[in-house]
Amino acid sequence: MTPRHDPDRRPPRPRVNGARSRLPYTRGLHEVGAGVWAWLLPDGGYGLSNAGLVTGEGASLRVDTLFDLPLTAEMLDAVREITDRHPLTHAAITHSNGDHCHGTQLLGEHVDIVSAAATRAEMRHEMRPDLLTAAQVMDIGPATPYFRERFGAFDFSGIRLRLPTRTYDRELTLDIGGREVRLMDLGPAHTSADNVVHVPDAGVLFAGDLLFVGCTPIVWSGPIANWIDACDRMLATGAHTIVPGHGPVTDLDGIRAVRGYLAHVVGQADAAHARGLSFPEAVGAVDLDEYATWLDAERIVVNLHRRYRELDPAATPPLDQMTLMAMMAERALA
Repeated sequence: MTPRHDPDRRPPRPRVNGARSRLPYTRGLHEVGAGVWAWLLPDGGYGLSNAGLVTGEGASLRVDTLFDLPLTAEMLDAVREITDRHPLTHAAITHSNGDHCHGTQLLGEHVDIVSAAATRAEMRHEMRPDLLTAAQVMDIGPATPYFRERFGAFDFSGIRLRLPTRTYDRELTLDIGGREVRLMDLGPAHTSADNVVHVPDAGVLFAGDLLFVGCTPIVWSGPIANWIDACDRMLATGAHTIVPGHGPVTDLDGIRAVRGYLAHVVGQADAAHARGLSFPEAVGAVDLDEYATWLDAERIVVNLHRRYRELDPAATPPLDQMTLMAMMAERALA
């Protein structure tokens, strides 16, 4: 993948995902269970998402695609030997963000693409790939270095989003070549619908963006309490190997860490609100404590805004995604 040329590009600041990993956190294919693979893209920041493959007898299911077509094509080529033996019959899309679904057009027309009904609806309204391309090159003021550093390495050309062909509400069980695979919509939380994919006989759970490991979760939709409940429901699956949407493969402690972060956000936001601080004042006063070392810690801006909206929507007006992104950039570049 050749990064888009940027004449103003400065050397990127070092980014290291320091989270403990059950497997080597390296780019590419990793077997995480019998007949179950994860495709990992370190360091887990914006657009560097994970995907999966679950095989049965003469069939397989893909969990998510990637942010652009070259990344998705690289992944599909790397698993060709597996999918030649276990032809791809299904794909599960965990949520609507482009880094998990921009590559759906590269799946064969015979592949049944499955998602929650709300995910399919939200995919129609996600930021278009051409607008992401514009963010790579246009001058948007002080936030420009942040956007170019986070999104400059991707190639958004040629993307024609293919929507899911089948939807479900709350839960769906699929038969993948005689193997039971459970899909559960545990949202709204990160987005309006957040699906996890559980492979019970392998003890593997693909958590989508309900789980960020070593990098900071971002609550675009909420409520935060629902995400905390989703963590409890993921813990209740008993899965011992967890593939997050971003970051290294983890175990139940990885889920507990995200739950702890979300509870910390609630505690910080509620305390600031009780002191009479406005949302911008709370952003300046927040103490991230042990979570300050997680990558993309500036996402606290979005998370505080979501909690303030929950506490007092009249006093905290809604802000569009680009405004919140600019606020995160300001915090990150400070």
